Amino acid sequence: MNRREILYIYDASYCNPNGDPADENKPRTDPEAQINLVSDVRLKRTIRDFLYEIKGKKIFVQAIADAEGGLPDGKARANQFLDPEPADKETYGQIKTRLDKKIISECIDVRLFGCTIPIEFTVVDGKKKTKKTGSIIHTGPVQFKMGKSLHKVSVERIKGTGAFASKEGATQNTFRTEYMVPYSLISFHGIVNEYRGAEVELTENDLNLLFEAMWDGTKYLVTRSKIGQTPRFLLIVEYKEGNFQISDLDNKVKIQSELPDLSLRSIDDYVLSLDRLIDSLVKHKSKLSKLSFTVDEHFRTSFKDQIFTGEEVEKLLSQVGVPVENME
Repeated sequence: MNRREILYIYDASYCNPNGDPADENKPRTDPEAQINLVSDVRLKRTIRDFLYEIKGKKIFVQAIADAEGGLPDGKARANQFLDPEPADKETYGQIKTRLDKKIISECIDVRLFGCTIPIEFTVVDGKKKTKKTGSIIHTGPVQFKMGKSLHKVSVERIKGTGAFASKEGATQNTFRTEYMVPYSLISFHGIVNEYRGAEVELTENDLNLLFEAMWDGTKYLVTRSKIGQTPRFLLIVEYKEGNFQISDLDNKVKIQSELPDLSLRSIDDYVLSLDRLIDSLVKHKSKLSKLSFTVDEHFRTSFKDQIFTGEEVEKLLSQVGVPVENME
């Protein structure tokens, strides 16, 4: 498996891409730069939900209720994989290894994002039973930076009425307040580390499912606060050699528009300049194995003042001089 870098760009229209529970669930922002922020945890949740609900994959970071309907903590979730129960004279190390291998083999999110799992179980040695605790730790081979908008955004407050009264007999419904961004073009930068991937037996099929979940999982976000998000551009840079990456791909693209940032409302209002990105790819093309991409047909990019529609992105990327694959 080769190292890869990921550039993922999607937009959000009149919704809340990632609410901050510590701040009235307002969209996360950098108040100084006035940009919209989306945590890597939010993106990973999008991926996990799609893999679990649509692709039928087993996910470790998932609240699976017990027979009584209770939700497990980390130790209880791990013990749901401890089957059969520890055998007589099976050591703590043997049980931990068996549990670790089972979780890795069954849970795609652990192979992708790693895990820190507290464990607690009973070791049986004849008539003696001893409770043991510890943890399983894997650093995930796939990691993302904090997502950020490529332009300044405004956060709008909307007031409305609730469906029910505040108490029985009241004659007026409750009021509610929610927050959203009118428009935000959000970029994520990620890295797939081949050495970490080997530790958790990450496969090429796992990565293909990851890229599918990023793209289609964003379209699958149909909750009231998340509907309005659309994937626009996904680029995978695959390298020939280990321990090398260009890095900082999200800072090598920028919006070009005649409108001020706060007036942007759709992909028709700008083009995305790829000048710095393409120049960097060309500079390091001897170390590149392949470029893979998916793009929205209506998304417009530019290079050296020439505008490319979504259908022309393959032609643009081919200028780098390495094989190009359309993943659509």
